Amino acid sequence: MLFVLYSRISIFILIMMFFKQSTLISQVNVDFVEYDLENGLHVILTKDNSNPIVSIDIWYHVGSKDEDTNRTGFAHLFEHMMFQGSDNVGKAEHFSYVQKAGGTVNGTTNQDRTNYFESLPSNQLELALWLESDRMSTLNVTQENFDNQREVVKEEKRQRYDNVPYGTRFYNLFKLAFKNQPYGWIPIGSMEHLNDADLSYAQNFYNRFYNPNNAVLVISGDIEYDKTKVLVNKYFGGLANGPEVNRNYSSVIFNQGEIRDTVYDNIQIPALYIGYKIPGVTSKDIYPLALLSSVLSSGRSSRLYGELVYKKKLAKSVNAFIWDLELGGLFIITATALKGTDLNDIEKVINEEIEKINNENITAKELEKVKNSSESEFTNRALTDLGKADMLANYWTFYKNTSLINSDINNYLNVKEEDIKNTASKFLNNNNRVVLYYLPKNNK
Repeated sequence: MLFVLYSRISIFILIMMFFKQSTLISQVNVDFVEYDLENGLHVILTKDNSNPIVSIDIWYHVGSKDEDTNRTGFAHLFEHMMFQGSDNVGKAEHFSYVQKAGGTVNGTTNQDRTNYFESLPSNQLELALWLESDRMSTLNVTQENFDNQREVVKEEKRQRYDNVPYGTRFYNLFKLAFKNQPYGWIPIGSMEHLNDADLSYAQNFYNRFYNPNNAVLVISGDIEYDKTKVLVNKYFGGLANGPEVNRNYSSVIFNQGEIRDTVYDNIQIPALYIGYKIPGVTSKDIYPLALLSSVLSSGRSSRLYGELVYKKKLAKSVNAFIWDLELGGLFIITATALKGTDLNDIEKVINEEIEKINNENITAKELEKVKNSSESEFTNRALTDLGKADMLANYWTFYKNTSLINSDINNYLNVKEEDIKNTASKFLNNNNRVVLYYLPKNNK
């Protein structure tokens, strides 16, 4: 099933503490080669012959922030369109080809990029490259396919966002935090814009963004470099490049004043959502912010979880994470209340804990714990073919520094207690946040 990936969620969320810190750094050592084709396609190859499996991950540098403000939802719509056939592949045959070869296939969209990936037996690598090159160059952007997939996306929006409890929470956070700025909407888009969409815009969107010079191709797994280079050139070397993408985005504006809103939803239990605006992924401030999110909510001994769930018994759950994006993002805190709890009481505790962070260093023990956890998760991702491919594509697309896969963990491990306090005081203040109260409709 196709799905929307709204964010590259911090590597410090849903952690697994499998390894000790002292043993992990030496295990993050990904060998790779990279080069550009004449048409601008950036190619990254990384070899691991331990299993006869290969993963292909192609990222197009286009997401919902690249849409026109009155045509939201197109980046995600195109994720669906890319499986509707091309000159040599029939509708939905991309799935069947890969599955019959013993593989899996999918795609995801967020605000900054859209990616498509396959994992399959390594003797089927050429099949995957043929499929990806064919739809990169000859996608069937027809009225029939467009109308069909538009209805699929509209139904997805109804089922996953409009008609589910709390389904609009992130839509509202981003809309209020980034009004008249990039990221003022999420990839699913609006129903009105999907209804008004036309085929010519879809064709222009494809011609503008789905080109070799706006993509990175990563092949990871059981390969030999020389043979793989020949195959890549065979299927992608002859493709024409496209127009240069204009990336003249407006800047994210911080500290515009606190924005508060109340949403009456079809829910039984109140919930609180707070979003603080943060800088883009390449900012050094991201590292202490990511660690801070774990200090606040990762594990039963974390600050917010301990206070709200265990000590004061005000909430049934609490979470903190960073939604880090290319130009900016949100540091998000969520809390679902226990029945009968006033959200004001939960917000008061959150404010108190944030104030402590802003004024006092966290403990060395807290910092060591979240560093150990983050290192473990970072290493685990780099141990799988698809995980490596995704990390390499990410570091090339946004940092233009693929080698960060072997060194970026040190940027987290070098964070000091005072770095977290200083960064929190810069961004985690009331003047830089959105606060949403979700209440049952019968409370209105």
